Amino acid sequence: MDLNELKKIIFRGEDSHHQFKEDIRNSDSLAAEMVAFSNFRGGYIFIGVSNKGDLTGLSSRDVDRINQLISNSSSQHVKSPITINTENISVGADQVVIVLEIPEGIDKPYFDNQGVIWLKSGADKRRIHSKEELRRLFQEVDLIHADEVPTRAGVEAINSKQLLNFLKEVYHEALPDSNTERIRLLENMNLSTNNQLNLAGLLLFGDKPQLYKPEFVVKAVTFAGTDIADSYLDSEDFEGSLSAIFQGALSFILRNLRKIQMQKGVNTTGEPEIPQIVFEELLVNALIHRDYFVSAPVRLFIFDDRVEIINPGNLPDHLTIEKIRAGNSIQRNPILASFAAKGLLPYRGLGTGVRRALQDWPQIQFIDDRDGCLFTSCVDRIKMQKTTEKKGLKVQNAPINASLPPLQQQILGVLSQDPKASYELLVSKLGKNRTTIMRNIQKMKEAGILRRLGSKKIGHWEIL
Repeated sequence: MDLNELKKIIFRGEDSHHQFKEDIRNSDSLAAEMVAFSNFRGGYIFIGVSNKGDLTGLSSRDVDRINQLISNSSSQHVKSPITINTENISVGADQVVIVLEIPEGIDKPYFDNQGVIWLKSGADKRRIHSKEELRRLFQEVDLIHADEVPTRAGVEAINSKQLLNFLKEVYHEALPDSNTERIRLLENMNLSTNNQLNLAGLLLFGDKPQLYKPEFVVKAVTFAGTDIADSYLDSEDFEGSLSAIFQGALSFILRNLRKIQMQKGVNTTGEPEIPQIVFEELLVNALIHRDYFVSAPVRLFIFDDRVEIINPGNLPDHLTIEKIRAGNSIQRNPILASFAAKGLLPYRGLGTGVRRALQDWPQIQFIDDRDGCLFTSCVDRIKMQKTTEKKGLKVQNAPINASLPPLQQQILGVLSQDPKASYELLVSKLGKNRTTIMRNIQKMKEAGILRRLGSKKIGHWEIL
């Protein structure tokens, strides 16, 4: 780092990753700052810079003293010891600024020598005051998972029929008759501890989970406009096991979406304006990957122009929106994910859900609100033109973007010129791989737009 880069950072001011100190004389105070950065995502302390951003600098004697204090603080005043890096930047007139780099810790959580856990809070730091915060920190470093925490529900809270069906379909086993054997079975399945269902057992196979965890539901509302202040047209709360919540929430979305004919006959019911699989993937992610240490429901809001699915808990650990778009994932609730992948929900556990949703409907925005501890999936709906008047009658125009995707239009363009075009020719002309071409052709065939006549070798395409 040179002086110009230092000045640019100082000009931007303090934030969650940069802090200014004119001088340091207290090892305990410095240790608390180091702990906060280590428990966060790392950061820098600039020593020799005032809170106002003035380059006060340090003398050579100050540098020797502060380096000794840094060494003591990072090794003797924290638990566990923290590895730090320092760099001295000359600021003129025999003055320097010490840049103290504290990396994100690999042995979280870190404590100061009083046993206090500190976290970053904007440009400042704060103590952990609640069990919920401590649990979330332990969850972030994979030391504890919300779905394995015991509940107050005993084995009698199990829905025996649902568990029996699961055992028959997945393991080809029967459900034991005695409570003792059932308890042993549930513990072996990681669904129970000390005769109590854990959260995974309750949510997956509980008869009435909300008797014990009333906040773990989906609250759905359809608004008559584009703002939450608008009146609502439909609302419902969905509870029960995760599979029941999923089915209820999905049905709510589908009944509140517009239908599009997609060039089918007038007697058909039409297709949802947004493919169903998009909401299957997003709802499953909301139920499986939400933060169950946050006592709040999943919220489902349907507006005229968008559908929002709001999950309690921001993205865990090092996940970013860019990474989940690329197919990366972290299992925040591994027991729930494991059982969901066995057929309880349409979940594969391969990190492909978001990519699959984007493939079928690219108009999805993701918002990772770390301050509000929320993650939102916002699905843009098809925009409708305004209603117009014609001879005293109100006429609703067709969706303005309900036309075919560009690639499908390009495919039809090639086939209109050469009805005998092969997949290889389409790949060559359009610059897409064979799988993508085949998938889009299949969609057009299912929509009644395109069909194949004759054999593979001498047949041709017909645009309907």
